[in-house]
Amino acid sequence: MWTMRHAHRKDETGRGVGCRQILTLTPQPAGTGGSLRIVFPEGPGRYVPGGGYSGSGDVGFISGSDLNLHEPGAVRALLEVALIHGWRPKERRPVEIDGWPLLDAAVAMRANAADPEGT
Repeated sequence: MWTMRHAHRKDETGRGVGCRQILTLTPQPAGTGGSLRIVFPEGPGRYVPGGGYSGSGDVGFISGSDLNLHEPGAVRALLEVALIHGWRPKERRPVEIDGWPLLDAAVAMRANAADPEGT
């Protein structure tokens, strides 16, 4: 199961700054492992939802790869890449990782799944 939310970091005064899109994957059945939070913080050359120029689930590089986190195939690809990078669903504690290093590999995985013959 997965959920997605938009959040902001807090500055030293407690004011919300810095948009982040957070994809949370929860192993099923419930209680079989800790959740995985894949976080996409805004930054130079990147976009996350929060304005009029992107959809509510869109994350990506301004001049490069992008995914829509509402799409099951995108979520599945991020899960597969997180597993390749060492996340283990049986861990009991929640784990949070930066999603940006996973993005290009997840996009490539989706492209390969859509065209397994490479044509």
